[in-house]
Amino acid sequence: MDYPASRAIASELTVRESSPSTNAELADRARAADLPSFTTVVTTNQTAGRGRLDRTWEAPAGSALAVSVLVVPRTAAGPLALDRFGWLPIAAGIAMTDTVADVLPDASTGFKWPNDVLVNGRKVCGVLAELLPERGGVVIGAGVNLGMTVEQLPVDTATSLAIEGAEPDRFGPDTVLAGYLSRLRGLVDGYLAADGDAEASGLAGLARSRCITLGRAVRVELPDGSVIAGTATSLDADGRLTVRLADGRDESVAAGDVTHARMVPPGPVA
Repeated sequence: MDYPASRAIASELTVRESSPSTNAELADRARAADLPSFTTVVTTNQTAGRGRLDRTWEAPAGSALAVSVLVVPRTAAGPLALDRFGWLPIAAGIAMTDTVADVLPDASTGFKWPNDVLVNGRKVCGVLAELLPERGGVVIGAGVNLGMTVEQLPVDTATSLAIEGAEPDRFGPDTVLAGYLSRLRGLVDGYLAADGDAEASGLAGLARSRCITLGRAVRVELPDGSVIAGTATSLDADGRLTVRLADGRDESVAAGDVTHARMVPPGPVA
């Protein structure tokens, strides 16, 4: 497949018949050469993908789309400050959420912080970002289940576009990739044009409207293995999740694995 629609959006697009990990390939290439922002690698047969907490991610050949995008963020004033990079994977979550919503207009679609995309409560896409501080950039990888059957799902909390009833002509790899890249590029360009101000660019508002974690009781496993629990109330200026603990204190989470618990009665969300 040549991906003509996607090639028109990506700065450079490499299509692999198969790849152990598109993130690993693109990160290695970015460390070795000065690649332009929005260089992209894609395959429908990823054999050794990784998720958060070093989980593996695999799917039968042809049933899922694995894509990695290099973003080298520059504002008019120069390179984007590292403490503002947290909004970039969130932008990817929004971009994929809206792409999936376009394919499944009648479904309930949103992202679980920081960027897993859920359809009717089940995960259809995961996003994993790898920071490249030596290059002043980040590789954002996404894996979206296209045509997987119920029998092929790795866990019963997952789903695919096909399972959710998408018409086959609406979730071809090039269609989904082009929709995602177009939205991601628009969000990132707007964010950088606002000098990395998520509020001024509208990125923060979009994130709050798409993030189904806000207002829920959550359990968050942190990178150091510790766990906090409380109510997710907001996203702060750096895209971190604010969790209100049982004792009334607020804790900001920059990275972690979130589990949704019961719904919390509606209330104000910052």
